[in-house]
Amino acid sequence: MINRSSAAGPTCGMAATVRRWRLRIGAHLLNAMPTKNNLMALGWREWINIPEPRLPAIKAKADTGAGTSALHAFRVRPFPESGLRHVEFRTHPSQRGHDTVAACTADVMEERRVSDSGGHKDGRWVTETPLSVGSNTWPIEITLTARNDMLWCRTALKDRVRVKRARSYLADNKRRKKGNGI
Repeated sequence: MINRSSAAGPTCGMAATVRRWRLRIGAHLLNAMPTKNNLMALGWREWINIPEPRLPAIKAKADTGAGTSALHAFRVRPFPESGLRHVEFRTHPSQRGHDTVAACTADVMEERRVSDSGGHKDGRWVTETPLSVGSNTWPIEITLTARNDMLWCRTALKDRVRVKRARSYLADNKRRKKGNGI
């Protein structure tokens, strides 16, 4: 396994590549979005990018019934810094293996009670981050929870995306590209 370091800190661990980033949203990332009459057509699953913290492309499932987007996260640890709430967490960007681990830090918007598909409620940390699909980028709220994939919800899709439920990978970034972060 190759160990790499980032500007925010050194890598950790022997079995996994670990990076540290800070989630920040910038106005410069927000591209012009399609109008209601010209929604972006996407499949029920797509390769998406979270450009800050430069995670590699993540396979995400569109769930028009879900009210909140969710990112697989573990070792979630809240902490205060300069009077603000933050959360540190780890994620496996690749669904197929747990040999790559990304360590991230994000600003906390709030802690929210969220129901999963089975009706079980739990408290989740909510962050805001840019999401890129194809050539479009917009801010979304993401909750951090233990799951095996990324789920983007109806509020992240609203007024931007038309989901074609019988299709997959319709965006420009259909394939995960080597060297785009990890």
